[in-house]
Amino acid sequence: MTIQPNSLEARDKAYHLHSYTNARALERDGALVIERGEGIYVYDNAGKQYIEGMAGLWSVGVGFGENRLVEAAAKQMAKLPYYHTFTARTHSPSVELAEKLIQMAPVPMSKAYFTNSGSEANDTAMKIVWYRSNALGKPDKKKIISRTKGYHGVTIASASLTGLPNNHRSFDLPLARVLHTSCPHYRVFKTEGETEAQFVERCAQDLEDLILKEGPDTVAAFIGEPVMGAGGVIVPPAGYWEAIQKVLKKYDVLFIADEVICGFGRTGNMFGTTTFDLQPDMITLSKQISSSYQPISALLINENVYQPLADESAKIGTFGHGVTAAGHPVAAAVALENIAIIEERDLVGNVKALSPKFLARLKTIGENPLVIETRGVGLIGAFELAPREGFTAGQLGAKLVPLLMEEGVISRAIGDSMAFCPPMIITDEQVDTMFDKVERGLETFAKQLTA
Repeated sequence: MTIQPNSLEARDKAYHLHSYTNARALERDGALVIERGEGIYVYDNAGKQYIEGMAGLWSVGVGFGENRLVEAAAKQMAKLPYYHTFTARTHSPSVELAEKLIQMAPVPMSKAYFTNSGSEANDTAMKIVWYRSNALGKPDKKKIISRTKGYHGVTIASASLTGLPNNHRSFDLPLARVLHTSCPHYRVFKTEGETEAQFVERCAQDLEDLILKEGPDTVAAFIGEPVMGAGGVIVPPAGYWEAIQKVLKKYDVLFIADEVICGFGRTGNMFGTTTFDLQPDMITLSKQISSSYQPISALLINENVYQPLADESAKIGTFGHGVTAAGHPVAAAVALENIAIIEERDLVGNVKALSPKFLARLKTIGENPLVIETRGVGLIGAFELAPREGFTAGQLGAKLVPLLMEEGVISRAIGDSMAFCPPMIITDEQVDTMFDKVERGLETFAKQLTA
């Protein structure tokens, strides 16, 4: 990339620290400037069109440039641009959104609590778990179990829950009280000759052994994504969640379902909780709740969690937690309109209808000799590049990303797994177009590797 002096790219390099980016590489190469979006497409500042194969960050469910969301934001901005929900204050968008979320929850829930990101929602879930244990007179029951390769955010607490090395390295994480158990990726973690059913049994046994080792009276909660997203789109084997939940129930361990990526249609049901028959005590939501047009997230808690919390707040005099923009009226109004669009246009039905085509095209890519595995459910999937002599883990994925972008597709390399999570408005024809472009990118990649 040739960067002109005083261009957006040059000013970006000069002043902007990026997330999930090698800062020195950015100084050298600069950033891609996305100028606008429309439907499933985004356009850079040179006018090049890309299929946004990751819906931004797993999140723009209704697509880019949706005027109804722009109008909802403008209308609310003119009426009440900001107010808070501290000290028994509220406003109609937050009330209506809380009511809507509780009514549409996949399992019975009692209250909704608003934050601004999935990280904050999971951070709040941790705090509420600790608060509840104290309320119940169980001050030692504070440990929370997550999973290797799970992703739950980047705040100090939620990054501790995340089970990915680069979210811990050099940050002095994870915090105490956070533990990690087995990742349910059968191909990677199975032992020789182990069937899927045996693997599931071992994952559940690993969890039970960890609880017993730490002491059941010290373990308060378990958190997991229905489908692991940022860990590489890892779909659990059949029977996995049934076995895990049996262990949690046995030892009175709360279950937090992280639906930040899976929620609002991505897996072919409104919630991944339904797709995998989960019975969580708490659910965290973000991303497609507003299609990321506005930053907003929510934590849903059931009566088993709420009642001790309410008692403790009465004892202390307050539930001493909150963020300035929690339940922001503009963000809440946009989220409500976004959910209305998902329902009115039956985007969950679109995901179900297109999932067979989406997964079949992934499976075809899996026949490419460069690929070792494909994974997916609904409209979320990935293919993983086979290890290759002379390349360390992650190098192949990093080299393929720009080749796909040359073809006009934005994907995301998670190590050597290429993830896809297009807007839920994508059409049958557009699914084919996207994967046609991906296959051409792989052809170019094969020629480069051969050379």
